[in-house]
Amino acid sequence: MNPSTATATAPRSEAVPGPEPAAHPRPAAPRAPARPSAAAAVHSVSAATTVLLALVAIGAVIHEPVLIPPLAASAALVHSAPALPLSQPRGVVLGHLIGAAAGYAVLAAAGSSAWAAALAAGLTLALLTLARTPHSPAVATAVVTVLQTPAPARFVPLLFGSTVLLVLTGYAGSRIRRKAPRYPAYWW
Repeated sequence: MNPSTATATAPRSEAVPGPEPAAHPRPAAPRAPARPSAAAAVHSVSAATTVLLALVAIGAVIHEPVLIPPLAASAALVHSAPALPLSQPRGVVLGHLIGAAAGYAVLAAAGSSAWAAALAAGLTLALLTLARTPHSPAVATAVVTVLQTPAPARFVPLLFGSTVLLVLTGYAGSRIRRKAPRYPAYWW
């Protein structure tokens, strides 16, 4: 007998009737977050816009570009999603400093190019993960550092001050509106 026909002609076992297995309810599919109230939306958008305008004003006074795209993303996180781990002060402040450090390290080793910027982004993500400091906009800080090659003596203090300002406005904004979620969920 051929092995392929042996399985085809073997008797089939019949299922023995018994109790049906317990049904496990499927978890609900993830959904988009609930729409914020009009007051909450106006509050968070106003607070984020105000701090970004403050960064522009500071830059105008000192004749330095203080507002960089990653800080705008950080402001959006801090003011619109204050409970997320990505929004906490540890991630905002330390994350951007790690991103700048990684950017300068890759810049020194590989120069300024899109390839080097991509490596700096990956290095930053790895360092943020190891430091338990999640903050995705900090990855963009590494890219900005490599591509725009700002002078570290000016850029790093401005970056530090800007991130502290973002955190402080997040803290203040969460205390102004009574129903706002409290920021931060944890400081460090």
